[in-house]
Amino acid sequence: DSSSKALELECDILVPAALENQINDENVDRIQAKILAEAANGPTTASAHKTLKDRGCLILPDLYLNAGGVIVSYFEWLKNLSHVRFGRLEKRFEESNNRNIIEAMTEHTNIKISQEKLDQITRGPGEADLVDSGLEDTMVAAYEEMNEIRKQHEVDLRTAAFISSINKVGTVYEQMGIFP
Repeated sequence: DSSSKALELECDILVPAALENQINDENVDRIQAKILAEAANGPTTASAHKTLKDRGCLILPDLYLNAGGVIVSYFEWLKNLSHVRFGRLEKRFEESNNRNIIEAMTEHTNIKISQEKLDQITRGPGEADLVDSGLEDTMVAAYEEMNEIRKQHEVDLRTAAFISSINKVGTVYEQMGIFP
């Protein structure tokens, strides 16, 4: 069918985002992508993963790429627990502080700035800005950790993601006294 043929088109980045096991032994030899970004859960079978990896394809594992939705859900859960919008306590303070800085700079440089530009520059972060920032910070840190494990153990990113995850579960179990 045409959707499975789309996986086989020449491309730099392929993002399988719907079905499990859609890249498998039957089609892996026709996959031409240099980078595979797994947006679906388990889109690549283990043997197809090995074939692509051995061919030099960079595979960004589903375990990592799908984490963004979980992270944002966690932020929403925190917000709901506290019954306070993100940034509500900081927004006005930041806007006022930014406005004071810009006004001091314009005063000392004699450069006039329009009200529209002043509003744009001094706008404090909204809820979406804070969520995006938190998500970016979390995903960058997770990638850096995963990449460091990859280098240290000389493994692919999927294995590094699993090592990272297992280490985190082990740490929590240890902290809970489940195992020494």
